[in-house]
Amino acid sequence: MTKEKLVLIGNGMSGIITIEELLKLAPEQYDITVIGAEPHANYNRIMLSPVLAGEKTIEDIILNDLDWYKDNGITLKTGSPVTGIDRVARRLVTEDGDEFEYNRLLMATGSNPFIIPVPGHDKEGVIGFRDIADVDAMLATSKSYKKAVVIGGGLLGLEAANGLMKNGMEVTVVHLLDSLMERQLDKPASALLKASLEERGMTFLMEAQTSEITGIGRVQGVKFSDGSEVETDLVVMAVGIRPSMTLAEQAGIHCERGVVVNDTMQTYDPSIYAVGECVQH
Repeated sequence: MTKEKLVLIGNGMSGIITIEELLKLAPEQYDITVIGAEPHANYNRIMLSPVLAGEKTIEDIILNDLDWYKDNGITLKTGSPVTGIDRVARRLVTEDGDEFEYNRLLMATGSNPFIIPVPGHDKEGVIGFRDIADVDAMLATSKSYKKAVVIGGGLLGLEAANGLMKNGMEVTVVHLLDSLMERQLDKPASALLKASLEERGMTFLMEAQTSEITGIGRVQGVKFSDGSEVETDLVVMAVGIRPSMTLAEQAGIHCERGVVVNDTMQTYDPSIYAVGECVQH
């Protein structure tokens, strides 16, 4: 009996956990291929902050090493994102031209960091905080430059700021609201957190709205709506995420705020499923 072909787009946590559960339930049912945009095996994205802070290495946060894929008979393709899905032919193509056929397709494309579309947002030295490449960029910058601005005073922004400080950078956190981590903390607790971080050397600009990122080629400063400006060599945006659903939209799969799925994680195409941060139930 020939096995059905199952292709997973996205080599992140939710997609691979789905495959792990499937291997427990029906280990012989599918011929599985996993396609990941990043050049890494599956890793714990939540632990990127300790890697930035020097408390862990990349190897420490790998969840499934390359041997795991081999041991489970899974074909792994990394470093080349899927660029198109032909739903009629049940075939997809990657950036480097490889084609894969599927009987069932599982989309776990995750989410992308929201980059505020202000003038200058596309300059060198403006990044999100989402993957190993972002951490590598921050670590490289800290070796050559001194000043960093983190836009976003939520948990992720403060973790980025802490990691950059531990790498010797002078860090200014820019936050649109009047209290840090407003989703988790009330105002007295937020004030205590801010005072504690200021004692460690972190600087804050509260109720500050970014209007422009300045510099020729590379970022040199951040301007605000009140006309003030700070110098910086690096801007890290940690202002939230957006579901990564462009691929699904281009394939004509029904999307709203995410890829729309039913109770069994099935999209409007019965042969395509989606899990994780890209979905909307």
